[in-house]
Amino acid sequence: MDLWEMRALPGGVVILHDARRKEHRTVELEPFELGVFPVTEGQFAEVLGIAAQHPRRPARDLSWFRAIRFCNAASEWEGLDPAYSFDGEDVTWHVESEGYRLPTEAEWEYACRAGSVAPQYGPLDEIAWTSLDGVGSPQDVGMKLPNLNGLFDTLGNVWEWCWDLLDPERYDDYRVFRGGGFADDTWSVRASVRRGGGPRMHHDDVGMRLARGGFDGVDAAQGWSVLADIERGGRGGARPIGWTPRR
Repeated sequence: MDLWEMRALPGGVVILHDARRKEHRTVELEPFELGVFPVTEGQFAEVLGIAAQHPRRPARDLSWFRAIRFCNAASEWEGLDPAYSFDGEDVTWHVESEGYRLPTEAEWEYACRAGSVAPQYGPLDEIAWTSLDGVGSPQDVGMKLPNLNGLFDTLGNVWEWCWDLLDPERYDDYRVFRGGGFADDTWSVRASVRRGGGPRMHHDDVGMRLARGGFDGVDAAQGWSVLADIERGGRGGARPIGWTPRR
């Protein structure tokens, strides 16, 4: 099992659902690469020279900032140009870079669904570690069945950080995580569910998955754009409990 294996995915179309606004958005994606497995404790240990208690379990309790910095560290470790630069806590994604990065949420959902239009791409007990399994922590990656893209654990085990802002109109700098975790019920472990947290927050069941792929342009790629973030961020308003309704 090569934990660093990346899967080349063809371009395609994904329809994203905004449950709060009851809107749908169609995104056309260019080809990109995504990790076959979530990033593991062993990969963190290998790149950063730290100890790994459970090398094949997903790395977790990661802030978005730590995930971003690991992407850059992994790029430098393999001699690639880092995808991100920093000005204090302001992070810029250099979309032309071929270095490791976080997926956009459009890339993540497209890769997770693997052509499925159902909430899950298979029976949860066969594809995902969830509350149904009664486990108290993440499990080794690759122990359940993959989706049709050959990706493991995109649902369940740990949530995975994405690049995108959750909803700057209401949540300021919160970033998206997707996929559900080992303690979540079936409502949360769905391809379309969006949750998020502040970039400095870390959660016991949130990890990451590496993406790669460079694109022409400066401030837009793969369903994300600076302009859209700015436009959504200027309207203000009260903050709801969550993005995707829990029931």
